Formats: sequence, structure tokens, C-alpha cells
Amino acid sequence: MDEITKVLKREFDAEEGSFLLRLRGDLEWDRAAFTCLERAMRAACERLQSDEKLDRWVAEGFYEVATRVPSWTSHPNFPKPASDAYFADCIERVGDLANWFFRGWHDYSEGHVWSDL
Repeated sequence: MDEITKVLKREFDAEEGSFLLRLRGDLEWDRAAFTCLERAMRAACERLQSDEKLDRWVAEGFYEVATRVPSWTSHPNFPKPASDAYFADCIERVGDLANWFFRGWHDYSEGHVWSDL
């Protein structure tokens, strides 16, 4: 199993130390764990964008991240990470990645460089 798959499996299963477990269980935005998750999701999009069939567990994981993270963090009492701009960029990114994953292409022009958040 390659590193991208290992990261996605750990995250989507909300294993110990994962971004999703810390977010939901501890109400804590772990910036380093988010970066790890986001990079793995981005790499998966690049790798799988031309595939006709996708593994259900990966599709479910992308869906959950894109729908649950904004939902869980939208409560006014959720302790937002760092700056409002960083947080908004992260929420936008998970939506962009889900769109890319499910459609096989992203909304940005050819040669777009995905910056780290």
C-alpha cells in the first residue's frame, strides 16, 4: 500500500492522531494533520483523475470530508484555527478537492499550482 493510500485510509477511518478524529472528538483543528490530509487528497485527485472506477471507501471519505468538516466547524462555538482567511481557504480547498475527485477535473486553469495551506 503506498503512502497516499495509507494516509487516506488512516484519515477516512478517523484513526488515532488523524485530523478527522481530533476535529470531531476533541474539537481541535490540527493544522499539521490537516496539511497531511489535504496533500494526500490532492495527490489522490492527481493520480485518479482519469480513472473510470473509484474505490467506494475513497469516494465515501472524500464525500465525508467535503460535507462534514464544514458542517462540524460551522458552529459559532467551534474554536477556529489561526486566522479567518486560513480557515476559509481550508474549507474552500476540501470542496475544491471533492469536486476534482468526483468529476476528474478541477475548476482552475491549465497549469494551476495548488499552494500549501
